[in-house]
Amino acid sequence: MPGPKAPAVNLSEAEREGLAKLIKRHQVGQQIALRARIVLAAADEQSNQAIATRYKVTLDTARLWRNRWIQLQDMSLADLSIEERLQDAPRPGAPAQITADQRCQIEALACKKPEKYGRPITNWTGREIADELKKRKIVKNISPRHAARLLKRC
Repeated sequence: MPGPKAPAVNLSEAEREGLAKLIKRHQVGQQIALRARIVLAAADEQSNQAIATRYKVTLDTARLWRNRWIQLQDMSLADLSIEERLQDAPRPGAPAQITADQRCQIEALACKKPEKYGRPITNWTGREIADELKKRKIVKNISPRHAARLLKRC
């Protein structure tokens, strides 16, 4: 027995063109392209089950992107682009404690030799860079382990 009919997705010509261009673009993430395909299929009045089967995603994924597109459709393309509409929603959790500016300062410090700062070592360690970051007041508090992880990313 079929379930309730999925809400209709009505695309303007600009939205349809934008989604098609997004799918064909070389420098776009595959998740974004898949979501664009789901929205286009929904606009072509395919059921969530048919979309899920065709693109090998779960029924919940097809439903999610159909509904999310409908929710964001009231906003103009100037306010929220097509690609932005297909991005992941912000995740819950604590805000970052190290800002982008602080991260840049940490990377700049890590690129310089420790001897320049009076450290008797040739390579930065987690403990040494954590101490230097606190000394220079780049961050208020940071553990040596977290400083080492940041160093590793650099």
